[in-house]
Amino acid sequence: MEVLVQALLLLFAAAIFIALQSLPKRALSGLRRRSHATAQAHRHFLQGAALLSRARVASSPHSVSLARAALTEADRALSLDPRDAASHILRALALDLQGRRLPALRSLDHALSPPASRSLPPRERADALFKRAQIHLALSRRRRGADLAAADLAEVLRLSPENAKAFSLLGECYEIKGMKKEAKEAFESAIEIDKELSSACEGLERLSTSKA
Repeated sequence: MEVLVQALLLLFAAAIFIALQSLPKRALSGLRRRSHATAQAHRHFLQGAALLSRARVASSPHSVSLARAALTEADRALSLDPRDAASHILRALALDLQGRRLPALRSLDHALSPPASRSLPPRERADALFKRAQIHLALSRRRRGADLAAADLAEVLRLSPENAKAFSLLGECYEIKGMKKEAKEAFESAIEIDKELSSACEGLERLSTSKA
C-alpha cells in the first residue's frame, strides 16, 4: 500500500512539473497569436485611414465608394481587435461620410466608453468628443441635441482649452438653448483663439442681428 501511495505521489509530482514547464510555452503561444492579430488589425486600420483620406477629397459618388471601402477595413480591424478605439473612430468617420449618422454615433460611443476609451490619448479623445458633438447637433438642433453636444464640448475644452472650433460649436449649442449671453461669450472666446474662424464670426453676427 505504501509503495502504491509513493508511486502515485511521484506521478502527481511529475504531472505538476510537466504542467509548469508547458505553461510558459502556452502563454507565449497565446501572446504571439494576440500580437499577430493586433498587427493584422493595425494594417487594416492603416488601409482604412488611407481610403478615408482619399474619400474626403474625392468627388461623389467616388467619395462614397472609398468611404465604404474604409468602413470594410475598419470592420476587419475591429473583428481582430474589438477594443481598439481608433478603429471605432475610423468606422464612425467612414459612416458619417456616407451620411449614416446614427451608426456613426454608436461607433463613437463605443470608442469613448471603456474598455476601448482607455487606448485613447487625450488629443484623440478630444477629437472624438468633438466629432460626436457635431453629430448630435446634425441629428437634432433642438435642446436635447444641444445638451448632449454641450456636455461633450465641455470635456473637449477641458482636454484642449485652446480649441477654437469647440468654443464656436459650444456657442451654437447655447444659441439653440436661447442662452444668448453664454453664446456670445463662447463665440468671442473662439475668435480670441482664431480671428478668422468663420463659424464664430457668423455666430456673433447672428446674435447682433437678432438684437436689432
